[in-house]
Amino acid sequence: MFSGQPALLSLANASNFATLPAVSSPSGRGIGLDVPLTSDLNDWLSLYGGFSASASRTNLSDWSAFTINSWNIGFQADVYQQNGGLIPTITLQSTLTVSVPQAQLPTTSLNTVLEFDYALTADETKGLLAGVQYIEVAVNSAVITINPNIVGYVGGYYQWDNNWKLTGRVGMQSFGGAQLLNQIPFKPFTQPTVRLDLDRMDADDNRLFGITAHIAWVPKPSYLLTVRTPLYLVKN
Repeated sequence: MFSGQPALLSLANASNFATLPAVSSPSGRGIGLDVPLTSDLNDWLSLYGGFSASASRTNLSDWSAFTINSWNIGFQADVYQQNGGLIPTITLQSTLTVSVPQAQLPTTSLNTVLEFDYALTADETKGLLAGVQYIEVAVNSAVITINPNIVGYVGGYYQWDNNWKLTGRVGMQSFGGAQLLNQIPFKPFTQPTVRLDLDRMDADDNRLFGITAHIAWVPKPSYLLTVRTPLYLVKN
């Protein structure tokens, strides 16, 4: 999916996220760490929660301190499992993220992804993907309004005998823009997005290691590199 909850370290380089009426927003770089705890209730439902920390800089400021900036809770559920049939596996994932009280502009966001996974082989090592992602952000301020962002995508995946798995997704995202008082500092746009995932899986199809490259035009290119190194707690 375009948004998941494994533990990860992400490195981003975003340039001109949006354009002001006469001023461009500064380019910037950031590094972030997500630390979730996931509990598999059964074969089709998982619950998770955790926190995120980050540091960033722009061409107008130095690196900020590395601090915790938000916490999140969510779930992932297989609404329907293909199991060799003609109807693809349908997965629903939803994450609620709340910024910490120290944030200058406290926000609450809801990120929901509905994905269809059609396996082309009995062992589900090759298949096709399609999905839609809906992101809504609320700012605890009467002067700022952020409209929803919607992403639709298609893709596919292939897993080799050595359990390396490559997944690719291409899509279009439509951002409704943001409004500050009577101004429109971030204009709406509809632009393409591309994501590639390379994962090392175990025999039970759990991720041992992964790298994600994500390019989104917002409207100029924004680059995100994510390294996943999940930690598992096992009780024998």
